[in-house]
Amino acid sequence: MSIHTGDHLVVTVCLIEDDEAILRGCAQALMLEGFEVRSFVNAGAFLHAERPEFPFVLVTDVNLPDDDGLSVMRRVLAENRQVPVIVMTGHGDIGMAVESMREGAFDFIEKPFSSDRLTTTVRNAVDKARLVYQVTALSKEQAIGAPVFIGHSERVRLLKQQIGALAPTGVDILINGETGSGKEVVAQSLHYASQRSGPFVAINCAALPESIFESELFGHEAGAFTGAVKRRIGKFEFAKNGTIFLDEIESMPLALQAKLLRTIQERTIQRLGANESIPVSCRIIAATKVNLKTLSDQGGFRSDLYFRLNVVNLYLPALREIAEDIPLIFNYYLSYYREKYAMPPVEPSSTVLRFLVSHAWPGNTRELKNFAERVAIGFPFAEGETGDDVQQPLTLNQMLEKTEHGALVNALRLSSGHVADAAGILGIPAKTLYDKLARFGIAVTDFKV
Repeated sequence: MSIHTGDHLVVTVCLIEDDEAILRGCAQALMLEGFEVRSFVNAGAFLHAERPEFPFVLVTDVNLPDDDGLSVMRRVLAENRQVPVIVMTGHGDIGMAVESMREGAFDFIEKPFSSDRLTTTVRNAVDKARLVYQVTALSKEQAIGAPVFIGHSERVRLLKQQIGALAPTGVDILINGETGSGKEVVAQSLHYASQRSGPFVAINCAALPESIFESELFGHEAGAFTGAVKRRIGKFEFAKNGTIFLDEIESMPLALQAKLLRTIQERTIQRLGANESIPVSCRIIAATKVNLKTLSDQGGFRSDLYFRLNVVNLYLPALREIAEDIPLIFNYYLSYYREKYAMPPVEPSSTVLRFLVSHAWPGNTRELKNFAERVAIGFPFAEGETGDDVQQPLTLNQMLEKTEHGALVNALRLSSGHVADAAGILGIPAKTLYDKLARFGIAVTDFKV
C-alpha cells in the first residue's frame, strides 16, 4: 500500500518475474535506491494478491509461466489508465515491446539490462505516478471549494504550515510577492482555513479610480455627493465576519491611507456623509509586489500604516525560486484545461518540456497557467511572441552556456573588470578565465571603472 511520510508520498513498485534470481536481483537493486518493492513470481500471485492503492508502478516480464505480461498490463490499465507499467522483454522481443507502448505501457527494458537502466526507468515512472496522484488530489481539493495552492518544495511546505498556523488567529497579515505569484490564492487559503462565517472580499487598489475609492471601501449615505441617490454599504461593512483582501495596497492614495490606518486601529468606519461610527468585524489581509518599507522611506507610503500592516509578513516565493514545483503546477493546470475544453490527453512535446525548464517565468504562476492552457488546446506558443527563449527553447548545453556566461559577467562586474579578482570570485585560475572570456567574446574593458 502507498503511504505518506509527512508530505513525501511513497510509491510502491510491484515487480513480476518468474526467474527468482532475476526477481531477487531487481528487487535488491531497487530497494538499495530507496524504493518500496513488492515481488511476485507469476501473474496469478500479483492478480490474486491485495492490490496496492494508487499510486503504484508495475514492472512485469512479458513471458510468464501462467500468463503474459501484456495481459496483466491490460487488466491493470483497464482499472486505472494512470498506472505506469514497465515491460521487461527478452532479446528479439522488440516488436512486442513496441506493441506494449502502443497499448499504454510507460516504457520497456530489454534483457539483459543493468541495474542503472532499471532504477532510472523505475524512478521516472515513480515520478510520473506521484505527479498524477498529486494533480488528482489537487483537483479534488478544488472541487470541494478549497483554494488550490500548489507545490511540495520546502519553501511552499513552510508557507502552507504558516498559513495553517495563522489562519485561526484572525491576525491581520501582509503578503509580499511578485506579480502573478498567487498572493490572492494565499489570502483565500487563509480565509478558507480560518472558517470565518463571512465572505472573502477582494479589492484591487490599483484598479479603483481615486474618485470612488473611499466610497467603495467605506460606503456612503444618500446625498453624500452628486449622484449618491441612496445609501451604499462599503466593502468593509460587506465583509462582516469575513476577510477583506487589499491587493496592490502600495497603489492606495496617501490621503486614504490615513483613513485605512484609523479603521485598522479602531476597527470602525464612517460612511461618507455620515457621523455614525460602524464597528468593523472583518480580518484585513493586504498584499504588495514592492518593498513597502523602502517605499515608505521614500515618502510613497505612510510609515505608520506600513508598521500597522506588518504585524505578520508572509513572503510568497517567485516561480523561479521553487523551480522543482513547476512540473506539478504545469500538469495540474494542463489536466484542468484539457477537461475544460474536452481535449485528448496527449503528452507534451519535447519542445514544450524544454521550454518548461529553460524559461525564466517572469510572470510566475499566472504565466505558467496561461502556458498550460495553450498547450492543452494544442497551441503552446502565443502568436506574436518573439525571442529565442520562446521560439527555440534552450537545450541543456545552451542552458549551461547561458549560466556560465552570466557567472562570468557578474564576476567581472563585482571586480570592476579586474581579472585576478574575478578569477578569485569564480574559484578558477586567471588563465582559465581568460580562455573563457575569449570563447564568449567578453571584453574586460567593458567592466573597467
